[in-house]
Amino acid sequence: MKESEKNTAPEKVLTKKDITRLGWRSSLLQASFNYERMQSGGFLLAQMDCLKKIYKDDKQGLSEAMTDNLEFINTHPNLVGFLMGLLISLEEAKENRSTIKGLKVALFAPLAGIGDAIFWFTLLPIIAGITSSMAMSGSIVGPLLFFAVYLTIFILRLAWTHAGYNLGLKAVDTLREYSGIISKVATILGVTVIGGLIASYVHISLLPEIVVNASKTVSVQEDFLDKIFPNILPFAYTLLMYFFLKKKQMSPVVLIAATFVLAILLSFLGIL
Repeated sequence: MKESEKNTAPEKVLTKKDITRLGWRSSLLQASFNYERMQSGGFLLAQMDCLKKIYKDDKQGLSEAMTDNLEFINTHPNLVGFLMGLLISLEEAKENRSTIKGLKVALFAPLAGIGDAIFWFTLLPIIAGITSSMAMSGSIVGPLLFFAVYLTIFILRLAWTHAGYNLGLKAVDTLREYSGIISKVATILGVTVIGGLIASYVHISLLPEIVVNASKTVSVQEDFLDKIFPNILPFAYTLLMYFFLKKKQMSPVVLIAATFVLAILLSFLGIL
């Protein structure tokens, strides 16, 4: 990067106190759930103080940042501070919006997976098993120990938030220099993650069978569709919903309601 470009970089406006406050406010992530965008309301709310301080009187910039942060997100509450700190550091540096959005989309799902594996599936079940056994034996240390571990995990939000923010500051020059490449790579990774989520969470299976003879029936789903193109129905239905959302500007609530009605009706008719 040229020296002149470094000199014109936006000045740092956030303090350590602001980032610590952001870490505490990351606990608001799950304060506003909805079927359309999951944790987006809480994700934006947690960052609002920092965003207002960064953009000051720039209403257009603040509006764009708020709009981006209201897009779909579903990540782990114990690790979201890292993502918030990273993104806030890029907002402060006035990075390209596509780069910020790309990194958000690329990171929130992996952080959710890592957090689930570490906290919900490993650490907390083990600690709960040990401390429950202690409590059943009449020891008050058991519940106190579990509370101490959980409280430590909660307080670590501050450390993750500062770590994400500091990482963003250190990497900002590199991000600015390779913003186009990073944005493209992040977008590809994000699309790959969404593709995996479609295959994992969208399930459509046809029940009809074709009777060939008395001893042979062919399942339309297992013997035909799954042999040619596994998960083609979830893929096609997701693309159809995307078409209605983007091209026809239909409300997500309407599409969710239509999906419920179709699922009930087709299940009643024995099709799904």
